[in-house]
Amino acid sequence: MKLAVVGGGSTYTPELIDGFARLRDTLPIEELVLVDPAAGRLELVGGLARRIFAKQDHPGRITTTSDLDAGVADADAVLLQLRVGGQAARNQDETWPLECGCVGQETTGAGGLAKALRTVPVVLDIAERVRRTNPDAWIIDFTNPVGIVTRALLRAGHKAVGLCNVAIGFQRKFARLLEVEPGQVHLDHVGLNHLSWELGVRLGGPDGENVLPGLLAEHGDAIADDLRMPRRIIERLGVVPSYYLRYFYAHDEVVRELGTKPSRAAEVAAMEKELLEMYGDPALEEKPALLAKRGGAFYSEAAVDLAAALLGDGGSPVQVVNTRNGGTLPFLPDDAVIEVQARVGREGPAPLAVPALDPLYAGLIANVTAYEDLALDAALRGGRDRVFTALLAHPLIGQYAYAEGLTDRLIAHNREHLAWT
Repeated sequence: MKLAVVGGGSTYTPELIDGFARLRDTLPIEELVLVDPAAGRLELVGGLARRIFAKQDHPGRITTTSDLDAGVADADAVLLQLRVGGQAARNQDETWPLECGCVGQETTGAGGLAKALRTVPVVLDIAERVRRTNPDAWIIDFTNPVGIVTRALLRAGHKAVGLCNVAIGFQRKFARLLEVEPGQVHLDHVGLNHLSWELGVRLGGPDGENVLPGLLAEHGDAIADDLRMPRRIIERLGVVPSYYLRYFYAHDEVVRELGTKPSRAAEVAAMEKELLEMYGDPALEEKPALLAKRGGAFYSEAAVDLAAALLGDGGSPVQVVNTRNGGTLPFLPDDAVIEVQARVGREGPAPLAVPALDPLYAGLIANVTAYEDLALDAALRGGRDRVFTALLAHPLIGQYAYAEGLTDRLIAHNREHLAWT
């Protein structure tokens, strides 16, 4: 089995490598190729990756290359974890929206749209090159904004599944609180990427007992603290929202907070510099503890689980993925990409049935899906008017004065990445 990781020079990669090494019985990799245009950075990450495999006695071979076509050739699956424009572009996404009084974040709002516009054309080019070398390869997308990127891939006819670590993070957190193995915890997870809710927490499987009410009663303070939301709001909802819902439920409060501290991109850039220095140490043979602060917790385990299910008989039979709606949420178009539990096998994901959603959730999901449709149109065809329309449609913006100002700033900060400007 051959896997390729595009964006393999990311400081995330040792987390992924560690998962591949520990879970080699689930996903028996013979060759792993790390692909990245940043050759110097790639060699640092690749060197540590090889040492991690060697320390854990993994028999697989790890190679590195800046040649995309050579790297993905004959790969059974290609994982995408790239960031067009790097942390510098992310820093802009997180700052210029604040000038208009709107949240600055890399996956939602105006910053999320900017990232989508930069990313979708690049990802589609990569996917076409994968299809030319191996049309049967699965593309696993971890590149944000995952919902929009996955929708672009599926619309272009690629074998693609989107992956996020929000759900597995909740699963592991609830398992610790319940003092059970993570595999015993099944989430009634529903929504879109970075716009999701846990409607239930079941023990033993999709039909198991829903223990969410008891979790909220016994551990409500801890859950609320992690989400940075008041316990009374979570208890009133009776569900656990993704922490990304705070951008919607407490938008103005978040904007004020963001204006008083350095951007997350600035924090990550400093962290990455330190991590890369560590990766260059030939004595380092495991992922450093600092990597846990970088983000992406449990990404490796989610990626292994998904790849194993898509490529063979391993992996969990039911996983949370980003995939085609196909009537699962009847109020959305069939080609919308939703984030739900699905049965995953060689033929891809098949979403499980979802009960009728409360209008509080269905309305926001429908609104953001409409925005994502307009955002994808802007990413594929370009044009100032399409950018403005997508921004106006976003529930975190929704006013023409904001949309006008954000459109001007988005284009000004992203000209080098937008072919149509």
